[in-house]
Amino acid sequence: MPKFSRSTWLLVLAALFWVALLLGTLGQGNAGIGPGVNWAHWLALAAQGGFAACVFIFARIQTGPLRGHNFLGTLRQLFWRALALTAGLLVVEGIAWLEPNTHTNRAVDYTIALALFIGLLSQTLYTWRALVSFRGGARLRREWLVFELLLGALLLFQLTTWVIPPPLRLVVYAAIGIFGIYLCGHQRWVAYLSTSQKTQAILLQLGILGFLVLFLLYLRQVQADPTLAAPAAQQSFLLLASFFAVVYAVAGLLVSLFNLPVADVYEQRRTEFMSLQQLSQVIQRGKTPQEIYQNLLNSIVQTLQADAAWLDPHFAEADGEEVTPITYQLSADAAGQLRDRLANPAAGPAHELVDNDLERSQLLQGLGLTGYGSLALLPLHNGGPHNFGTLVLLKMETESFEPDDLSVLHTFITQAALSLENLQLVREAQVSQRTQDELRIAALVQERLIPKQLPTDNWFEISTYAQAAKEVGGDFYDFLHLPGQKLAVLIGDVSGKGVTAAFHTAQMKGIFHALMQPNPLAKSDRQRFPDPHRFMVQANEALTHCLERSSFITAAFYLIDYQAGGFSFARAGHCHTLYYHSIKEEVSYFHTEGLGLGIIRNDNYGKHVKTQFWDYNPGDVMVIYTDGIVEARNAAGDEYGENRLREMLGECFYQSAEGINAYIRNDVQQFSLGQPLHDDQTLLVVKFKASQPQQ
Repeated sequence: MPKFSRSTWLLVLAALFWVALLLGTLGQGNAGIGPGVNWAHWLALAAQGGFAACVFIFARIQTGPLRGHNFLGTLRQLFWRALALTAGLLVVEGIAWLEPNTHTNRAVDYTIALALFIGLLSQTLYTWRALVSFRGGARLRREWLVFELLLGALLLFQLTTWVIPPPLRLVVYAAIGIFGIYLCGHQRWVAYLSTSQKTQAILLQLGILGFLVLFLLYLRQVQADPTLAAPAAQQSFLLLASFFAVVYAVAGLLVSLFNLPVADVYEQRRTEFMSLQQLSQVIQRGKTPQEIYQNLLNSIVQTLQADAAWLDPHFAEADGEEVTPITYQLSADAAGQLRDRLANPAAGPAHELVDNDLERSQLLQGLGLTGYGSLALLPLHNGGPHNFGTLVLLKMETESFEPDDLSVLHTFITQAALSLENLQLVREAQVSQRTQDELRIAALVQERLIPKQLPTDNWFEISTYAQAAKEVGGDFYDFLHLPGQKLAVLIGDVSGKGVTAAFHTAQMKGIFHALMQPNPLAKSDRQRFPDPHRFMVQANEALTHCLERSSFITAAFYLIDYQAGGFSFARAGHCHTLYYHSIKEEVSYFHTEGLGLGIIRNDNYGKHVKTQFWDYNPGDVMVIYTDGIVEARNAAGDEYGENRLREMLGECFYQSAEGINAYIRNDVQQFSLGQPLHDDQTLLVVKFKASQPQQ
């Protein structure tokens, strides 16, 4: 005997109920077909209730219509289905217009139209549910389930012969209506649309609303048709269902028009950033590894609204005491089963795994973990050799872990792993020779923060040089390739030296990577990443929480756009950029305003830094450096100076980026020969290739 799925059985039951509904509707007028008139009413009502329940349950158990951020695709799918169902209604009405107006003909037409309408209601309801539930959390899902049960109970009650007093009925209708409108106000997906996408969404919703109104008008017409003689309870059910569908379609449309959830979404992004900053501060506040792991799990669960989580740490304390696993909404037995299923200690560190459809993959089959739709497993490391554990997140919905979520996860994990690595290195220093070991470990931390691989591209050449004046310096630089042929470059100098400077360097690197995460709320590609001015303002705000009052950081940030053939930059108290203009054959400095990060720790900082723009030409050269270069001294105490640096670039601009870097570096070393290094020296040379790639 073939084995049928739940969906198949529901469709079979729905078909049987529909046939019973047709027979009951025919029998209501005693047309000689179907059951007698004495019991046709209750048969038609029961059949209609059974048919509606099967159709709605069938729509509910199907795979969610929303896949990732494909909001327009979901609305288009609903629009085309609604259009097809409405076209079916028009065909039925057209045939009815050509046929004789008999009870039999009207009953058949009406029953077919009723099936089409209930199908439209079910598709509309569960599409709204998918959109409302987007980033809504477990509480919103529970509220929606309560709403479904209340609405279903109210609609089925309409098919009974019981009469609710009009005042009580009005109160019940109003309460469920307000509850539904409240739920519709949680459509955060609207804030992720660009202007053009928002226009398309509004047009699609208007179309869907029009189809619902058309069905509502049809039902009003049928209610007054004496030929059909349908039971009043049957008509009340349909009119109430169509009324609620229209009300919630209008509520969703208003949300799209006025973009109501934007503030909530921006608050969520702010929460992500603040959580990340808390992680970057834990080591300075003397947190233990257990507290760092707990902080990490709490931050990720809160930010991504996970329904369950498990963190298996790999961190041995100096005294031999190991850190214990941490769970959220999972029992110890379930966590142990997850460990056995997902991680094999004998096979080495776990690899990243994302499963957005657990029901299909059956990854959790047999573990007793039912109801979960998505899973993400990520090892805790920052690209280095150390693996500090395994993190597993579970969500109820399918397709829950999208690229934006994974990007946030990677940022959190990288920062936490960096904190754990720093903490591990620091605790090693406490075993013996505390002071010297601290300097050595801090130097190792700083060395690991320096990019080991320089960015490569067909648009430019780049060369770097860095030399610390003591065991641990305060200079730093970093690069990030961004989508759309862009490169972000950051260089800076932390006040002070030693361990504190190394920690501030790590914090600045974490801030740089956090701020350069793509913004999913951006309306255009240009707005996906902060411009230099906004980067400096946000970095200053973040550093306010972790820099001592006596400390500050000078920095320069560059955002190079190869597709546009230009770059923008901002200076926060750092050395002026030296530039060779290939067309003018001139070497000059960009003299721009800028105040160091952490000097002003309030909203007025933005007035002291601004963005500059420059269109580069093939063959242009940009020299970025720290003050250790121009402040290098000779035996007479004279400084190297900006003028000599400009002259050196004028002599070697035609060479490659590495050649220019070596030429300037050798001249600085010859100038200060025999003298101790006065300050950390960092030199970056970017040369735009003479032959730029074709667009």
